[in-house]
Amino acid sequence: MELSKLTNFGETAQKIFKEIGIITVEQLLEYFPYRYEFLNPSSILLSDEKLVQVINVTMESEAQVSYIRRNFNSLRFKARFQNQLLKVSIFNRAFLKPNLKIGKEITLIGKYQEKTNQFIANDIKVNAIQIPKIIPVYHLMKGIKNVKIEKWMKEAMSFPISIVDRIPLAFQELYHFIPKLEALQYLHFPKSVEEIKKAKVRLIYEELFEFMFQILFLKQLETFSNGLKRKFNKKQVYDFVNSLPFSLTDDQLTAIEEGLLDLESEKRMNRLLLGDVGSGKTIVASILMYANVLSGYQSVMMVPTEILATQHYYSMLKLFDHFSLHVELLVGSMKQSEKKKVLEKIETGQVNIVIGTHALLSDNVHFFNLGLVVTDEQHRFGVNQRKNLQNKGFRSDVLYLSATPIPRTYALTIYGDMDTSMIKTKPMGRKEIITKVKKESELKEILNHVYEEMKDGHQIYVVAPLIEEGEMDELKDVNLLKEKFTLAFHDKFKIDILHGKMKTKEKDDVMSSFEKGETKLLISTTVIEVGVDVKNATMMIIFNAERFGLATLHQLRGRVGRNDLQSYCYLISNQDVERLHVLEESNDGFYISEKDFELRGQGDLFGVQQSGDMSFHLADLKRDYKILLQAKKDALSYLETKDYLNSEYYLSLIEKIDFTN
Repeated sequence: MELSKLTNFGETAQKIFKEIGIITVEQLLEYFPYRYEFLNPSSILLSDEKLVQVINVTMESEAQVSYIRRNFNSLRFKARFQNQLLKVSIFNRAFLKPNLKIGKEITLIGKYQEKTNQFIANDIKVNAIQIPKIIPVYHLMKGIKNVKIEKWMKEAMSFPISIVDRIPLAFQELYHFIPKLEALQYLHFPKSVEEIKKAKVRLIYEELFEFMFQILFLKQLETFSNGLKRKFNKKQVYDFVNSLPFSLTDDQLTAIEEGLLDLESEKRMNRLLLGDVGSGKTIVASILMYANVLSGYQSVMMVPTEILATQHYYSMLKLFDHFSLHVELLVGSMKQSEKKKVLEKIETGQVNIVIGTHALLSDNVHFFNLGLVVTDEQHRFGVNQRKNLQNKGFRSDVLYLSATPIPRTYALTIYGDMDTSMIKTKPMGRKEIITKVKKESELKEILNHVYEEMKDGHQIYVVAPLIEEGEMDELKDVNLLKEKFTLAFHDKFKIDILHGKMKTKEKDDVMSSFEKGETKLLISTTVIEVGVDVKNATMMIIFNAERFGLATLHQLRGRVGRNDLQSYCYLISNQDVERLHVLEESNDGFYISEKDFELRGQGDLFGVQQSGDMSFHLADLKRDYKILLQAKKDALSYLETKDYLNSEYYLSLIEKIDFTN
């Protein structure tokens, strides 16, 4: 049923929800609250200023609105609680003013300051809550209020809708799960904590069962799929390896050998190359792409950003300079005339290796004889995207790269459909990065260190969490940081900025200047997180480090220490965040991933917002790992009995995922 059937669900709301993949009423009902407010109005007002309190009051004065700045207002009024007159204020609730009439009973949620007799509210319920109530809280989007979402959910539940139950009947009965419609009712309109728990267990199992079915079906499919049995001269491959100006580690050589065996085998390659930041995954992939080209097939590498694609392109031009390989770049920002030439070369077989971004997924990209697909930072692409590229060849082999180390137990489950190669050792001569957590008050000490590094000819990265100044004024944006660093060094060194909103040519110019060593200090957002490789960079400074997960901080830190020079990382935070000290203890990405998983769950670790196949509504792989293991066992049983052949949903799921070639 279309969302437009809901009252006051206009085109703007439809557009906003479409952006997060919600276009039907049924899908809306699976947009779950991320937390609940448990409201039980108190009959006494406590003097503890840190305590959030819920009280029912009566309006005693007209509400007054004052604007502090654009998009930021204050609503103030007087209200009576018991026999006490209170001053009440709340920010950014000007829209409530018409509902706040003198004599009206309302509920305030917030903190009480006894000294000033002021109640600082963080929320106001315009109809007083008389009995304990559980209120669902949804992630808000572009001006859509929580109360409006609540109304739409209530209306949606009243429609004669068709909800697909994705748990096979046998498992519903085995675990005594409540019906799905009842679970949705419990989650959106709970009357007790018990109802929330019952609904969550049922819906989490459903998500994880479906996920494991996909993984296991793919594994089953890959087991029986025929690949390209290649013939190539291994001596040529190892001649290339021996010509490199550096020695490979044992882990890299093992990964290469495993990949070469895959290429020679009739079985289709489906391998994950998992390695820590800076461990040398790209050179392993490059050697396997070279072997694939020697056997007469084209190779392609898809990466998540244009900066990284461009960097890989120039690196491979240099790498294959004396080996008669034709390498091309394909990214979205290229001129149509340039794209047309590259596409023609790809289709006619003039190109041996293509490096690109999502532009490779376009329908007008046709390969002459694609044999090997490499996906870098594979967790940033969904199942369908990865398969889309693979299906541009006939029985193409696939190599996935990831610098996001994950705990082995989880890797075996989540990537259970793939063979895995691991690179744990770093290239010879690299020193451990010295990491320190600092307060902003210690910035002078850091600036002195920055000055010494730049004076010695080295380069610095500075990371800011925002692009431009926003509502959270304490966060340092790139422009403000540029002003401060320029003031500190009096234009003695070239300082530049880099962020995702810049035009491609601007980004390329900035990165080119940094790579050439002209720019000494680069202030950037996390756009530099993945793969950027400037050997001369020896220091990484990350502002508001508490806003990042350990895995992201480790990725950012990995932009330095890519040479034999001593490198440093400063994590600047005015908050006392214990987990940041994990990075002071260790440079081991696998250890850090264990800690990140332990502290934060899978959200930050896998970049859920960007990952097509890891975006769970309710499930958390760490918290729900036991349910995941049971769902895996049940999904395997379901596949073996072939009961899914009688399920319209699971048959359509297979077709939708496009697991076949």
